[in-house]
Amino acid sequence: MFSKSRINEPGPKADDTPKAPVAPPQRPASDYTPSAPKPKPPASTLSSDLTIVGNLRTTGDIMIEGTVEGDIRAHLLTVGEGATIKGEVIADDVVVNGRIIGRVRGLKVRLTSSARVEGDIIHKTIAIESGAHFEGSVQRQDDPLGGNRAPAPQPKPGVATSSAPASAAPPAGSQS
Repeated sequence: MFSKSRINEPGPKADDTPKAPVAPPQRPASDYTPSAPKPKPPASTLSSDLTIVGNLRTTGDIMIEGTVEGDIRAHLLTVGEGATIKGEVIADDVVVNGRIIGRVRGLKVRLTSSARVEGDIIHKTIAIESGAHFEGSVQRQDDPLGGNRAPAPQPKPGVATSSAPASAAPPAGSQS
């Protein structure tokens, strides 16, 4: 009349055999859709009452309102009207409203009418508004950011650097 259900019985059934896990179907590479790009973080701001002694390095943006005594490397650097930087500045974009004492390297450099720069500017493009104060030289380079590489080591005086013996005669045509 009634039969017992086997649903609640523990253990494998007689007709069950172990099965390999099933992997999800592979999609062709052309179906790949990247996730949405991460939003760009807001610029870091150093307030007017802040003084930093040391170097700053970021791949993001910085807004300086205070004082920095050290080198700064960033993507976009904005120097506020009351800000002072004493050191080298290297950035893709540099907007100067305040004061920089040191070299400026940037793909795009803009000195506004309130800017005060004492140092050389190496740039790809530059804009200097009327009223800006600038003392130094301006040099255009296609790659102004790459110019800070360390120079090749120079040989020390009195140390032979070639494989020729030190007593070898100088090449013909040279004078000793």
